Amino acid sequence: MDLQSLCIPDLADRIAIVTGAGRGIGRSIALALAACRARVVLAARREADLERVRAEIERDGGRAVAVPADIADADAVRRLFARADAEYGPAQILINNAGIGLFGDIAEFPIESLDQVMAVNVRGAFAACQEALKRMIPAKSGDIINISSVVGFKGYVRQGAYTASKHAIVGLTKTLAAEAQPHGIRAAVICPGGVDTDLVGEARPDLDRSILMKPEDIARVVLFLLSIPRRATVDCVYIRRFGSAPW
Repeated sequence: MDLQSLCIPDLADRIAIVTGAGRGIGRSIALALAACRARVVLAARREADLERVRAEIERDGGRAVAVPADIADADAVRRLFARADAEYGPAQILINNAGIGLFGDIAEFPIESLDQVMAVNVRGAFAACQEALKRMIPAKSGDIINISSVVGFKGYVRQGAYTASKHAIVGLTKTLAAEAQPHGIRAAVICPGGVDTDLVGEARPDLDRSILMKPEDIARVVLFLLSIPRRATVDCVYIRRFGSAPW
């Protein structure tokens, strides 16, 4: 038995789209996929961030294309997938990672801010799933991994809008998995606890960032999911920082 194959998937020439790829968790996932020889389409709003990630990948011998896109814009999502088609071919892996967080007490939270969070975190992921399915269903294969959060099943004060959006991602993935299964497509959701990103710094300024997980820890979970033989699947992974309360 090749023990290395149990840990590192060979994604040679598989086509992967990663949203929110310019920084944090998305950047680490994109770098990990490229290291496993996937052809990676990087999507985020900030072109400068994307170009830095693309340069990192290409410097290490990988292949990537940067596509600036506002995931909340359904037309932009369609253009993103069309660009992937033109550059590499139909997407075989989708990592829905793009997300924003706006925080405040529910009683005083601007409803417009709720709309903004839901547009990026939920509407954008939904639109990306639709575009991915258009390509994966004819191929009878594919992997969609949605990045939710510990607040996909828990709740913290001042995180009402963000929590609602991440609960929605878990619910979306449950239905997606059921609808995609007959077509040979796997869908999974990852629910990370505290990860050392800018967003966590805004949401939980009380946390000592030295004890948080690192974005590459979540990238390793993505590689694990993609390394599983297609006779098996995983529905949900909850990964937490070691110092937090078990269960």
